[in-house]
Amino acid sequence: MRAIVFDFFGTLTDPAAEAHRRTSFAGTAAALGIPLAAFWEAMAQSFPDRIVGRYGDTRQTLLTVARHCGAEPGEAELEAAVAAQTAGAERVRRPRPGALDLLDSLRAEGLRLGLISDCSSELVEAWPSTPYAPRLDAAVFSWQEGYRKPDPRLYATVAERLGVAAVDCWFVGDGGSREHDGARRAGMRPVLVTNAGYPGVDALRSDPDSYRPALAIDELADLPALLTA
Repeated sequence: MRAIVFDFFGTLTDPAAEAHRRTSFAGTAAALGIPLAAFWEAMAQSFPDRIVGRYGDTRQTLLTVARHCGAEPGEAELEAAVAAQTAGAERVRRPRPGALDLLDSLRAEGLRLGLISDCSSELVEAWPSTPYAPRLDAAVFSWQEGYRKPDPRLYATVAERLGVAAVDCWFVGDGGSREHDGARRAGMRPVLVTNAGYPGVDALRSDPDSYRPALAIDELADLPALLTA
């Protein structure tokens, strides 16, 4: 095995942070002059389209969502909403404890490291400035590619960018987006991170995977021992 492909949210990011996503939307909703409940519902309903780029960048996304909610924000309100949305997204993607050190140690061992993330525009726009970017050799985002997991093209793309065959890749994720079944069908060796130390976070997974890999760890820090075994 020459490479490891990671999921992002709930795998490399702190699983506990995902529970605060609704709160992170509060500033955006306030800037747009929309009740938080209405904004949350509109964002949830638009998620499948937003993560494949159909709503455009963050500014265009928020304008479209605001109009769906019956609001027509001015330029100042829209700029404030973009700033609030960007700040909220940063809080939600804070690194999982120990994740950055783990990436450093895996790269030091000569493994190629990749990422597949079902994500909206905020992550892609901020990616170069995140602490994850310099630690990963290839990052594939649904928002840029125009399709989401478990689409086989995502797995083929990340393997190609890593310069390895899919059969030489581990895939490590928390089980959202039917990602493990996609990895298995692509020829990768899937590993489930159960996040057992974070009660309730499994309910936050979008489109959870009914396929459960034979290999599972409760915490990302357990990955090196699994790889060695």
